[in-house]
Amino acid sequence: MAFVPPTVEQLGLYLGLDEILGDRADLLLATATALCKTIVSPLPEGAEAVVLSVAGRAYVNPQQVSYETIGPMSVQRPSGSGGLYLTKADKSALKSLAGRGGAFTVDPTPADADPTPTWPLDGSYGPGVEYEPGWGYI
Repeated sequence: MAFVPPTVEQLGLYLGLDEILGDRADLLLATATALCKTIVSPLPEGAEAVVLSVAGRAYVNPQQVSYETIGPMSVQRPSGSGGLYLTKADKSALKSLAGRGGAFTVDPTPADADPTPTWPLDGSYGPGVEYEPGWGYI
């Protein structure tokens, strides 16, 4: 099954909101989808969760306020705040869903490899020759 972009209704349900601004939500979902495609294209099945997370983060807190005090009014914003962004966890999730990233093994041995030795064997060394403890084959 292929990636199906989330709908405005799904974003509202994800955020737990009874009412949601449709045009704004559409814009955020489309932009979040495009942003996710910069990491993995085409988006894999299951990427809906990442798109909803990115769009939901921007919908609920568009100015990315990280600190707020109500009584004498204080607001703190991180540098470069605002807009949609992907966290490191979002990027990791997208790569994982696409089957990329993580540990892997590459076996360089050809499928038709024969386990017998291909070098010339030395008949004057090894079993059949006198073995002296501590010295090996002599």
